[in-house]
Amino acid sequence: MSLLEQTRTGLREMPSNAAWLMSRARERRRKTSAPVVDAARGGGGSVDVRLKHAREAAERAWEAEERAVDAGREAHESSDYARQVSKRGHARLAQLDRETRQRTKQRLAEARKAADEWLEQRLAEAEKAANESVERERQAAEKEAQQQRREVSADVEQEIEEAQLEAEESHERAEYLAGDATAQMAEATRLAEEAAEAAEEAQRQAKQLADEAQQQASDAQARAEELREQPAATATDTARGLEGDSDGGLESYSKPQLVELAASIGIEGRTSMTKRELVQAIAKAARTTH
Repeated sequence: MSLLEQTRTGLREMPSNAAWLMSRARERRRKTSAPVVDAARGGGGSVDVRLKHAREAAERAWEAEERAVDAGREAHESSDYARQVSKRGHARLAQLDRETRQRTKQRLAEARKAADEWLEQRLAEAEKAANESVERERQAAEKEAQQQRREVSADVEQEIEEAQLEAEESHERAEYLAGDATAQMAEATRLAEEAAEAAEEAQRQAKQLADEAQQQASDAQARAEELREQPAATATDTARGLEGDSDGGLESYSKPQLVELAASIGIEGRTSMTKRELVQAIAKAARTTH
């Protein structure tokens, strides 16, 4: 910038310098012409020589003056050319500044566009990755839920199957007890019919025995109800007491009642036993516990 400023200053001063140079050349011409004229007017043997020298000097001066004038003209022309060059240089610099600003603006726009595209791509990739992560978590949760459902379903099915088996066993047991009760009822009916065919005395005795049996059955039923509400240890004590009872003891119970008593004590295989086997098993369990 300092060199450019100096150049501009020199170009501004160049026209005045050229004019000054031309004025100095004219002044030297006048000063040189005066001695030449004076020498010509003086006369003498050396006048011709001096005049010759003066003319030669004047010619050289005139030539120098012409060269100076030409130099001044060239300087003026150079000054004009320099101004034109300076003007073109400024124009080029201004154009360069405009082009530089334009290129800078364009490059900034391209950089901003590239940054926006890069950011948009990164955001799209991040969104895609997030969606994939959510989808993986969803699939894992569904898979885990399905596995848990299969496990729970298996447990539920097993519980249902066990409950059905238990219900079937209870149903079979109820049917067996009902059949046994029916058989006993039939047996009692048969015995009653046989007793009815006997003599009047026998009928009276049969009636008395029936009344006693009914009373014992009622007592046994009451005892069986008590056994249902008692724990196994109490049921065992009850069975032990019935075993030593002189009024019939366990024999006075019906088979369904003996089955209930055996169940409260914990005797296995009771449903397939006869009444006699039930009496023996209950008595044995009572003795073993004692």
